[in-house]
Amino acid sequence: MKNYNVAIIGATGMVGQRFCLLLENHPWFHVVALAASPASAGKTYRDAVAGRWAMSSPIPAKFQDMIVLDAEKDIQTIAGMVDFVFCAVNMKKDEIKALEEAYAKAEVPVISNNSAHRFTPDVPMIIPEINPDHARIILAQRKRLGTKRGFIAVKSNCSLQSYVPALHPLMKYGIKQVAVTTYQAISGAGKTFDRMPEIIDNVIPFIGGEEEKSEREPLKIWGKIEQDAIVNASGPKITAQCLRVPVSDGHTAAVFVSFEHTPSKEQILQDWASFSGVPQTKNLPSAPKQFLHYFTEDNRPQAKLDRMLENGMAVSLGRLREDIVFDYKFVCLSHNTLRGAAGGAVLMAELLCAENYID
Repeated sequence: MKNYNVAIIGATGMVGQRFCLLLENHPWFHVVALAASPASAGKTYRDAVAGRWAMSSPIPAKFQDMIVLDAEKDIQTIAGMVDFVFCAVNMKKDEIKALEEAYAKAEVPVISNNSAHRFTPDVPMIIPEINPDHARIILAQRKRLGTKRGFIAVKSNCSLQSYVPALHPLMKYGIKQVAVTTYQAISGAGKTFDRMPEIIDNVIPFIGGEEEKSEREPLKIWGKIEQDAIVNASGPKITAQCLRVPVSDGHTAAVFVSFEHTPSKEQILQDWASFSGVPQTKNLPSAPKQFLHYFTEDNRPQAKLDRMLENGMAVSLGRLREDIVFDYKFVCLSHNTLRGAAGGAVLMAELLCAENYID
């Protein structure tokens, strides 16, 4: 595989910091530019993140003295340096839409961690093991944008990265209804405990926009391409509640599911154990060897113990049992800033490079 020069747009935020760690020694992707807001532009990366570096590992030495560029004003400069960009900016949604389209129209593929374009009909929202075929819509998007190389591809919300992979192998049984409650880590809000004291000894029962995303985004992921758009699947019906809990990293989900054709518990466990996707077939660098891990212990998965399974890129499952209202219930866990954010975006970029959407 060839090497690619990349930039991180929004490099000073929590997800941008995670991108820096993931790409420090990536075998394919070489970071040649970091960009952020005008407040950080012109500073060294070390100075730009001073007092707000949120990772447990130190700032990679190779990035410390890199001068941060302006994410908006330096688009053409960045376009001349890179093969594609990762984008994780903290801006208003309409501003993000305009920024990402500006990069795409500058012939720069954009691998986005942002939500702004998730429901743009010709922008693929890819979980690489589940809907890699949605990358085909890039051809229609390029036609709309008038580009040869440039496009936007997005990853889905971190809140659904634990339970959608668990449900996907079971779709063949005709999933009718899903009820899910997510217990979401503070890093999903870009916070650490010292910057979110209100979460100590507390649970906050509302996260703006999360429940709508959790209910709607799976239907696009399970949708199909018709002409020049991705058309959402008509079902299953999903109802969600999303709570913020005092956990540093790792989103847990309690899932209840009903089927048209109810499988046995043994069938479900076998489906989970045997499930893999294109990332595993192609042995992509960031892909977990075993995507779905089932724990037989009653007290697993736990965020503190299991969020870093397979470098934080696997999904942990447990407590599968029959339910008196739905057919089954179980618990899921995924690392929200790895599989759910930067890691999922890096894996998507690897997929798009391997499939020749990024040359």
